Amino acid sequence: MRKRATLLVVLAGLAVGVAYIASMISRGFSAREPPSRLEVAIAGAMRSLAMPAGARSRPNPFKPTAEALAQARAHFADHCALCHANNGSGETEIGRNLYPKAPDMRLPATQNKTDGELFYIIRNGIRFTGMPAWGSGHPSEDRESWKLVHFIRRLPDLTPEEIAEMETLNPRSPHEHAEGAGPRGTPVGDAPDRGASRHGHRGEGPGPRPHGR
Repeated sequence: MRKRATLLVVLAGLAVGVAYIASMISRGFSAREPPSRLEVAIAGAMRSLAMPAGARSRPNPFKPTAEALAQARAHFADHCALCHANNGSGETEIGRNLYPKAPDMRLPATQNKTDGELFYIIRNGIRFTGMPAWGSGHPSEDRESWKLVHFIRRLPDLTPEEIAEMETLNPRSPHEHAEGAGPRGTPVGDAPDRGASRHGHRGEGPGPRPHGR
């Protein structure tokens, strides 16, 4: 009886998968349209299944001190804001055009994750999305990732002063350098009382920068 039930579940899953693939083929594979509810559900389930059981419960070994948050804030501005925006909204040119789009990390979907989950995602990335794996597991790189977890918790309450400071740390693109601008100070993503602002670039070339500082 149990084998039969398992078989039915597997067959149902295959049927849903075939229907989804057929739908994708008929609609095309454009990254411009938002993911369907089915795709979001499948991606969420697969991400949960792929995360090792012990990862969720790992405690953050660092305290959210002012120094740790300042270091993480600078790291985020220099490495992460290109896609996620300084305030975590995902409202950058790249963030808006990824598939799926960069999430608003101020919202419960991110904030309700455990510290261990956030660390695992930063360190290992997420397949089939724009989220890369940062670092090679070196202790210094893990330390930076754990501090970033504390900064992500801070995103819903960032002050205008903190965002302004981050804007001075956003790298500029070669084009912006050619215009005679200094090497820093490009706003990345939306900020309070600014409206739509220019997106930032890393400025060192097309590839991602190393995670460790």
